[in-house]
Amino acid sequence: MSLKIIKMNPCLVPFEADLKLRMQRYRQTKSALLGEKKKLSDVANGHLYFGFHQTKDGWYYREWAPAAEKLWLTGDFCGWDRYAHPMTKLENGVFELFLPGTDALQDGQRVMTVVLHEGRELERIPVYATRVVQDPNTYAWDAVIHSMKPFPWTDADFRPEKKLFVYECHIGMAQEEGKVGTYTEFRENILPRIKALGYNTIQIMAVMEHPYYASFGYQVTNFFAASSRFGMPEELKALINDAHGLGIAVLLDVVHSHASANTREGINEFDGTSYQFFHEGSKGNHSAWGTKCFDYAKHEVLSFLLSNLKFWMEEYHFDGFRFDGVTSMLYHDHGLGTAFTGPSLYFSMNTDVDAVTYLQLAATLVKEINPNAILIAEDMSAMPGMCLPIKDGGIGFDYRLAMGEPDLWIRLLKETKDEDWDLNHIYYELANRWPGEKVIGYCESHDQALVGDKTIMFRLCDQQMYWSMHKDAQDLIVDRGMALHKMLRLLTMTLGGEGYLTFMGNEFGHPEWIDFPREGNGWSYHYCRRQWSLADNPDLKYQYLLQFEKDMVAAAKKYRVVGVQDKQLLVQNEDHVLAYKKGNALFLFNFDPARSHDGYFVPVEEEGDYQVVLSSDDYCYGGQGRIFHQSYQTSLQEDGRIGFRIYLPSRTCLILRKKRISK
Repeated sequence: MSLKIIKMNPCLVPFEADLKLRMQRYRQTKSALLGEKKKLSDVANGHLYFGFHQTKDGWYYREWAPAAEKLWLTGDFCGWDRYAHPMTKLENGVFELFLPGTDALQDGQRVMTVVLHEGRELERIPVYATRVVQDPNTYAWDAVIHSMKPFPWTDADFRPEKKLFVYECHIGMAQEEGKVGTYTEFRENILPRIKALGYNTIQIMAVMEHPYYASFGYQVTNFFAASSRFGMPEELKALINDAHGLGIAVLLDVVHSHASANTREGINEFDGTSYQFFHEGSKGNHSAWGTKCFDYAKHEVLSFLLSNLKFWMEEYHFDGFRFDGVTSMLYHDHGLGTAFTGPSLYFSMNTDVDAVTYLQLAATLVKEINPNAILIAEDMSAMPGMCLPIKDGGIGFDYRLAMGEPDLWIRLLKETKDEDWDLNHIYYELANRWPGEKVIGYCESHDQALVGDKTIMFRLCDQQMYWSMHKDAQDLIVDRGMALHKMLRLLTMTLGGEGYLTFMGNEFGHPEWIDFPREGNGWSYHYCRRQWSLADNPDLKYQYLLQFEKDMVAAAKKYRVVGVQDKQLLVQNEDHVLAYKKGNALFLFNFDPARSHDGYFVPVEEEGDYQVVLSSDDYCYGGQGRIFHQSYQTSLQEDGRIGFRIYLPSRTCLILRKKRISK
């Protein structure tokens, strides 16, 4: 019997054997991991065994270090005597230490593991440490004992909304002051902004501990530790609890695609070998990122990663994950330089089938723990089945980031005058995806905001943003920038996915770029913050963009636009007009930079009166107020078409809704 994925995608028929092998490997690996257990959640418990655990009689500490000859635990608790507490070697490379007395270890004490491998003594941070801090004087990182006491959660009834509006955010740079922000500051100051905007999901970057701040959290050293530079674990829990109270789901930007190459503070060479967690030799080194690549064929590695997912869900109540670097995981060449132009590239010797199996196992585990959990894959290759159920031959994720969409906008803005844009091509690019698979659409994320690139608003307006964003200022470049900023967002939100994402600050056209403190900029935080005061200033045009974003999200929710696939193209022609119906709304875009259309005919299928419910040209959005929010009645044309006529100004987008007749 053919898998459902093949029935949905006939172009995959030649690769049926590969897809069946995908399923076979998944079943075999799952069975081997389960043993006598029934569910993955019963075996993904490494964090409950390894690391530090307090009992009524004392403390247990355990590590998996198969290549090590000896291990010792040292730290504040023993005056840093290196050899006072040797660990006992058990079976399968496991080492154990028991310290009698409940006060043998105390919160706040620093500890370090000493590993003996082939005559070398290595200092290592415990792999399952839940708190890792940096010494302000030596800048060295150390594990700190931190007992996870019961947290007073109040979110038992919380469930994420089905239609996702995702606000991508970074705790450290979420404040306006030139410093590293905290979990508490984010909870108190930023969560209310997100709620007011209408976004129902936050995707938090850089939570898993990472010594290099400028890595955006993508070079993880300590997989079970919430970043200490933002505050205490309990403060992160309070943030998540309050978010749930506001109806906002919280996703962790999880990094299981690679790990930091650091040894003392990371998991790399913990037992003295490069292949404990990672591939041996050059295969274990990511050529572009300078990081280490996991060996997903090892059951110990699978258990470590699966346990990590369970830990973040159960200890911190995360509602799911955005998996970073999935393309890098899926292919031996990490997808570098590969143009995925045909199905054969997904099923070749270049595909890391072990990584595919891990992603399936991860999806299975996450849904076992919380059936309402959300899984998003950052995969630019668009691997077939990424967002289909495993039983149908898929990998089991809910969404894939539509990474080609920001690339589309950047390419057009850089290379083509907007009067020359091919609207048919744009419509196809935004609407095209594998049958039955959902994507998160977006114009820009943190990637486009980094130094070396530009956000859409900064790309459109550049230096004019420094002196022409006052409401009294007249500037054609800024006028064009604001008009297109609104149009691209509405178009992408309504066509580009079954969910929508923005990066914090981009909703109001945040100027400039993100540049983390580094030697090259004098360790400055000037560009590593968000200037909320710009959006709050009633004299600046940023308020127009913010208000449009808020009303755009509200309209998308009200008229059930995001998440439905009943789109119907109505107009796409040389007039530079694009019109389509989706959900319970009609969308009109006039991309012409100069020409407004008087009495423009819009064909529709249903007779009746159509009411303008949102216009980017309204005064409150910085427009010229050329659209009347009136009813437009359909009529029958000589050629038999039904439709209505409307004045359609240049560089304007509209949402209309058919008026219901009350009985």
